[in-house]
Amino acid sequence: MNIKEVVGSIVETIIKVAVLLFLISFVYDAAIKAYDFGYRVFAEEAVTTGEGRIISISVEPDDSVLDIGKNLEEKGLIRDANLFFVQELLSENHGKINPGIYDLSTSMKSDEMLAIMAAKPEETEEDSNKTASGRTSDAETGDGPEDTNDSADGEDSENGDGSEDTGNGADGDDAGDTGADGE
Repeated sequence: MNIKEVVGSIVETIIKVAVLLFLISFVYDAAIKAYDFGYRVFAEEAVTTGEGRIISISVEPDDSVLDIGKNLEEKGLIRDANLFFVQELLSENHGKINPGIYDLSTSMKSDEMLAIMAAKPEETEEDSNKTASGRTSDAETGDGPEDTNDSADGEDSENGDGSEDTGNGADGDDAGDTGADGE
């Protein structure tokens, strides 16, 4: 064996060891980052402890979850928009975020923010006065008499479903017919 072959063999071995150490280091770092990311998906703490600051966030109808996450990250409510995306994907509120303006705190966790943004909007007072047909009834608003039954005997009757009879048919009876079709 000559000296060139020995030196070439040693250099080749050093290069192989260096590449192997690089690969081991790369895999180790990737595994640590993957574990940290996975852990944070389920155990991410709030940005601040205590009361925190209240920040208003606007969610538009065409915003994606990643857009919402970037907005939350820019406002300082979360640390990582990609993490928020994965948390929403795995949460019970997946696909349920409603457009609107929300007051969120820096002391909230991501799952709490998701629950608030996915909650059904509260009914306004006007909406609560709507009947099933979409009209506001006189009885609910107090604008008219509660019973407008004009049956032959003048007695008040109720429908079988517990609602009041508002029929004005002359041939309606006390059994709760509305008088609309004369049955």
